[in-house]
Amino acid sequence: MKILHIETGMHRYGGAQQVLYLLEQLRDAPMTNVLLCCPGSAVGEAAKRLGVPVRHLDAPGATGLALLRSLNRTLKAEQPNLVHVHSRRLGMDLFGGLAARRRGIPAIVSRRVDNPEPRWLARLKYRPYARVIAISEGIRQVMLGEGMDPSKVVTVRSAVDVGACRQPCDPARFRETFGLTGEGPVIAVIAQLIERKGHRHLIAALPEIEQRWPGLQTLFFGQGALRDALAQSIRDNNLRSVKLAGFRDDLARWLGCFDVVVHPADREGLGVALLQASAAGAPIIATRAGGMPEIVRDGENGLLIEPGDVAALRESLIRLLDDRALRQRMGQRGREITETEFSTAVMAEGNLAIYRQVLSEANG
Repeated sequence: MKILHIETGMHRYGGAQQVLYLLEQLRDAPMTNVLLCCPGSAVGEAAKRLGVPVRHLDAPGATGLALLRSLNRTLKAEQPNLVHVHSRRLGMDLFGGLAARRRGIPAIVSRRVDNPEPRWLARLKYRPYARVIAISEGIRQVMLGEGMDPSKVVTVRSAVDVGACRQPCDPARFRETFGLTGEGPVIAVIAQLIERKGHRHLIAALPEIEQRWPGLQTLFFGQGALRDALAQSIRDNNLRSVKLAGFRDDLARWLGCFDVVVHPADREGLGVALLQASAAGAPIIATRAGGMPEIVRDGENGLLIEPGDVAALRESLIRLLDDRALRQRMGQRGREITETEFSTAVMAEGNLAIYRQVLSEANG
């Protein structure tokens, strides 16, 4: 069995990191995996280090017919038994399926976002695929709402490297690295600085929280188009606790230092940062949006609120910051949930089962 994986992201976070987890777990499976990616991509370099054969799009940046021709050349040269499209960048979720169908190769596609698509577009885009893998049940339900056949859409949740997230915290080094003063609790938000991640809701909740805990520290990890606007909003609200910490490729080192992780997103496909935080033992406050309730079990490893409910967010923060024992219990439960349900081995086995099923159907 030979699988051609297609990932057009340039960096190794988000969906691209999930592809690397999958490739690493499948190394010992009775199959050959080949990665097709863009030249110069970080995911391609990482795949090479795993010993995975890497091919590059010979027309990087191409769209439409030019992209189809490029894909056709690769499929003709590689002759895979199955194509797995992991990325929608460059329109690959559309053109990857079309190219595979043109050559009579069964294909599957992963969908990682929960924003609805028009029914006509969903029918067009996903018709060539034998299966669509939703990375959360929340995304699957969105797709069923678009009129997709329930037997064609399956859920295989994203994963986290549990071991990498369980690094012991060095409090002194942590506070020195991020310029934190005092011994107050630390809140973290780990998300792109974009509108749908809901940073504004936490900013609205923080003034009262800062009054209650003068030593509070709040770190916004990530980068994005709203950085300057968020910085201005922090100043406008006279928030003294908030720091924009930027993107960190060593974030796993610090996860165990957070007292609470907050993810006030309006929409979210699943939330891999929440998996990482939960694996590290951090209690979480998140919203009942997308796939987040699949990670955060209300009252077990965190608290769930409605999207945009600033009062509930404030009350949840007060509850957790006031109760160290509750935070510890939730942290332990989070470790258990991620290890049993969201490990890279569980995710890989789910994908492998779909590969076998699709190939069995294709071979009659």
